[in-house]
Amino acid sequence: MALTTRDWSGGENLPESGGFVAAANHLSEIDPLIVAHYLVDHGCPPLFLAKASLFKIPLVGPALKGLGQVPVHRGTSRAVDALAEAEQAVLDGSCVAIMPEGTLTRDPDLWPMRAHVGVARLALVTRAPVIPIAQWGAQKLLAPYANRPTGLFSRHTMQVTAGPAVPLDDLFGREDDAGALREATDRVMAAITVQLARLRGEEPPEKPFVYRRTGQESGRESLKKARRSAHPPASAESPESPGATDSSGSSGTEGERE
Repeated sequence: MALTTRDWSGGENLPESGGFVAAANHLSEIDPLIVAHYLVDHGCPPLFLAKASLFKIPLVGPALKGLGQVPVHRGTSRAVDALAEAEQAVLDGSCVAIMPEGTLTRDPDLWPMRAHVGVARLALVTRAPVIPIAQWGAQKLLAPYANRPTGLFSRHTMQVTAGPAVPLDDLFGREDDAGALREATDRVMAAITVQLARLRGEEPPEKPFVYRRTGQESGRESLKKARRSAHPPASAESPESPGATDSSGSSGTEGERE
């Protein structure tokens, strides 16, 4: 409250009763706090799916446990337990907040990238409304993969808006259909992107960025590589410039437009 100003909108799209899924884009390590603040201000305290490593951090871990947040053990058989808890929470009438990308976007211009299908499975199993939430501004306070905040006393504006529920009725009952899960996920991300474009006053890319992690490359390294690929220096665009692209025309980045 002391460090930021807030520009909330779209609250009329949040359900007045019953469980629902709030699906948001992911720009910064602190934007879950921004999204949570928005939802709490609108009377919808959220339950978040958070990576299990956060629960091991002193002070943070106990706070997350005390608030009833759900740890996600990525890459293990226990990952499905988190989804089962989230499903039950929605069915019990809670707001479950999820960032479908699963990690900070690697899109070089911070647009939403292609997401995992967990949000679709949650939606199709519970048949609860999925509300697309876009947020912009958290990255000004803590840039992606930065070690420390910037402009703490600049009172950056945190913009958050919610759009109408994403139409998924035609896919209900198909939660075991990979095609339906992908279609539902893509609809959710497209709706988030529309809301974000309105906040930014810009046109989004025609297709979402696809992140493909290679080796032990860190998130910060992959984001830098994506940005270099999307915005090469003038010399790299010259046909005479060696190494600008390979013989197939690929930039060699681990992510690309779908």
